Amino acid sequence: MKKVLLAGVAAVSLVASGAAFAADLPSRQIEPIAPVVAPIFSWTGFYVGVNAGYAWNSNNSDRVFNGTYFVNSSNSNDGGFTGGGQIGYNYQFGQFVAGVEADINYADLKKNSNVALAIDPSAGYLGASDQGIEWFGTVRARLGFAIDRALIYATGGFAYGGGGNGHGFYYDGFFYENNRSTRTGWTLGGGLEYAFTDNITARVEGLYINLGKEDRNHFLPTAYHNRNDTEIGVVRAGLNYKFNSF
Repeated sequence: MKKVLLAGVAAVSLVASGAAFAADLPSRQIEPIAPVVAPIFSWTGFYVGVNAGYAWNSNNSDRVFNGTYFVNSSNSNDGGFTGGGQIGYNYQFGQFVAGVEADINYADLKKNSNVALAIDPSAGYLGASDQGIEWFGTVRARLGFAIDRALIYATGGFAYGGGGNGHGFYYDGFFYENNRSTRTGWTLGGGLEYAFTDNITARVEGLYINLGKEDRNHFLPTAYHNRNDTEIGVVRAGLNYKFNSF
């Protein structure tokens, strides 16, 4: 019995000393791997790009010659290619994006017409004119709602254009000319833009442009009066390069 007790005490002592030795050994703990989180895309930053699409022009022209001898009113609807470039800046706060953009574009929206008339027995009239515009630009504010890399936006602001609306005519042996002028007005529209990468975005948008009314009188206040009212619709696609946010 005494031997059994001594053997048990020895065994307990051996286990206790082994546990104490193991506790003194250095610990080998593995650091947990941090989860990989994709960076959140931001629309904030400057960008430059190009655009191309289709534009159409509704141009109302009213011409009055010498009060009673010649009256002409016409409406022309011309459509054609438009293309150009844009530059802008966006700032994102929450899911909202505010920005400003300026663009300049070529537009194939000019129509030529020629008129010959001799109602006044003492005078002949031969005239030529071009209506519409050959180029336009805008400076617009943008406000949109972002869903990750997609942006739905509305836009509006200042518009200008020119290159058309020129008139030249002969009357009573003399030549008179109305030089082309730059027109100004306003624009409204909207679009959808998507960021395929952190730097490349593409968009589709539509714009309505109103360049107002232009009134011109020639050589006498009531001799020849011309009035043009120009409205433009634009549907186009664009591609932008967005610089890093700052």
